[in-house]
Amino acid sequence: MINIAANVLISSVHWRLFYFQEPMTEYKSLPNYFEFYHIPVAFNPDLNAIKLQFYANSKKYHPDFFANESDEKQQEVLELSTLNNKAYQVLTSPQRRLKYVLELLGIVETDEGYKLPQDFLMDMMDINEALMDLEFEPDAAKINQLKEDVAEIAKGLDHELEHLTQAYDTSNTDKESVLATIKDIFYRQKYVARIQEKLQQP
Repeated sequence: MINIAANVLISSVHWRLFYFQEPMTEYKSLPNYFEFYHIPVAFNPDLNAIKLQFYANSKKYHPDFFANESDEKQQEVLELSTLNNKAYQVLTSPQRRLKYVLELLGIVETDEGYKLPQDFLMDMMDINEALMDLEFEPDAAKINQLKEDVAEIAKGLDHELEHLTQAYDTSNTDKESVLATIKDIFYRQKYVARIQEKLQQP
C-alpha cells in the first residue's frame, strides 16, 4: 500500500493563515485541494460535497467581508479565494483531477519519460501509418472508420480506468498495483488523445 504519510510535506508559511487550526499539507509540493475541502483523497470524490464547500468558501473569503482589514489580511484572503477557485476547477474536471491525484500521490511526474507497453505502441503504429497514407490519398470512408476505431480504443480505456479508480477508492486491494495500472492508462489515454486531435484536423 502506498504510504501516503511518507509523501506528505508540511506546507510553507504561505498557507499558515489564521483560518486553519493547522497548516495545510502538501504532497510532492502540490497544494492539497482535498484537504482544503475537508474530503479524502480520491479519484472519484463526492462532487456534491466539493460544490457545497466551494460555495461556502466563496462566501467565507469574499473580499467585501475584509474591506476594513489590513493589506496583509486582504492579500491572505485573496490567496485563499484563488486557491478555492483553482481547487474547484481541478477537482470537478475528470481529466484534470486524474492527473492531479496521480501527481499528488507521486505516481506521475512532469516531463516523465514513461515507457508505454510494446503491444499498445504497435497498435498505435498501425494507426499512425494509416493516417499517413490518408494524408497522401484522402478517403472519407477510411477516415471515418479510423475515427471509429480510435474512439473505440478510447472508450475501452475510459471503461478500464473507471473500474480501477473505483477499486482504488472503495476497496482494500493492492493499491500500489492499481495505481501502477492507472498510471499506464493515463499515458495511453494521452497518446490516443493526440491521435484523435490529428483526426480532427482538416
